[in-house]
Amino acid sequence: MIWLTSDLHFCHDRGFIYEPRGFNNVYDMNETIVKNWNSVVAPEDDVYLLGDIMLNDNDLGLKLLKSLKGKIHIVMGNHDTNPRIELFKTCWNVVEVVPACYIHYKHYHFFCTHYPCLTGNLEKESLQKCTCNFFGHTHQQTNFYNDMPYMYHVGVDSHNCAPVSIDQAIADMEDKVQECIKML
Repeated sequence: MIWLTSDLHFCHDRGFIYEPRGFNNVYDMNETIVKNWNSVVAPEDDVYLLGDIMLNDNDLGLKLLKSLKGKIHIVMGNHDTNPRIELFKTCWNVVEVVPACYIHYKHYHFFCTHYPCLTGNLEKESLQKCTCNFFGHTHQQTNFYNDMPYMYHVGVDSHNCAPVSIDQAIADMEDKVQECIKML
């Protein structure tokens, strides 16, 4: 199984991060993200974590990262500094740390980035005919950037503090395409 997520912000002790997610403090947020992640991800699953893993307490952030199930592919975010990237590479469950990456899955093509990235359009009304974007960064509570069906937000802010499966993301995107077609 392939999972997607971003913007965990472990140890980021600022109300503007944890309060919109429904938490009174950063510790409850950290604990819930780990619990939710490990309740859906299996050890053999691939997880694409699209940036902004931790801030402030690198020791605790690293311990939390190491407690997550799955084979983690990290796409660097704006808070993933060079020293943190080196720490990520020491984790048993991190298989790569890259600026961006592609996923090819069931005839779909995805460009995975931390920032929203305009990658194409809906030529021929088919997601399989374009490169779609999975992104984080925005902390939005909705799944689509500017309502575009080929730009899908995978961040914990719009997915109940848990990773979203690639199959669910595709289903959401296909539903959005049909919604857009009906509006024409």
